[in-house]
Amino acid sequence: MNRVVLATRNLHKVGELRAVLAPLLPDVEVLTVDAFEGVPEVAETEVTFAGNALLKAHAVARATGVPAIADDSGIAVDVLGGAPGIFSARWCGRHGDDAANLELLLAQIADVPAAHRGGAFVCAAALALPDGSSAVRHGELRGTITTAAAGGGGFGYDPVFTPAGADRTLAEHTAGEKNAISHRGAAFRALAPVVVDALAGRPIRDRSGSEREG
Repeated sequence: MNRVVLATRNLHKVGELRAVLAPLLPDVEVLTVDAFEGVPEVAETEVTFAGNALLKAHAVARATGVPAIADDSGIAVDVLGGAPGIFSARWCGRHGDDAANLELLLAQIADVPAAHRGGAFVCAAALALPDGSSAVRHGELRGTITTAAAGGGGFGYDPVFTPAGADRTLAEHTAGEKNAISHRGAAFRALAPVVVDALAGRPIRDRSGSEREG
């Protein structure tokens, strides 16, 4: 059976990846790092989403001997020059404090008119093989930043982000609605053909489009 390991312990991400890969690889087995012993925690020390995704994917592929997929994502606000970006999860200075992150972001752009409150959720998804070859694909969801949080679903910045063409924040979307348009889903879908090639033993292409073998 084809196996890939997703560099996460988040079962929601695993389900999302399985759903993307299933039409192309019906027999694929998607594992989390919990299925292996001795997989190290990987600090996200790179300065881009792609860099962090590659860092994690390579580390997990080396530790498990199995093709590894990792992602890194965040919100990029136009008027802030793309910030918070890779610092999205710790924008307030503490990692994972969603409420404080939202409060700070809304305060920073409180006086910005609606026409200039654009932004995007951005995701980079990377595949790394035990031989060292790798590829990265990207996904993006454009939208606007609201003036106040709304909705009880989702997580992170979902309550203050309204996707383009929608009249509800992501936190007011169902899980199925969100998965259909999410930046992570788009990145996984873009990466899926590369995973197919890798598991079939064909060379994969890196983020620049050039072939990398070993």
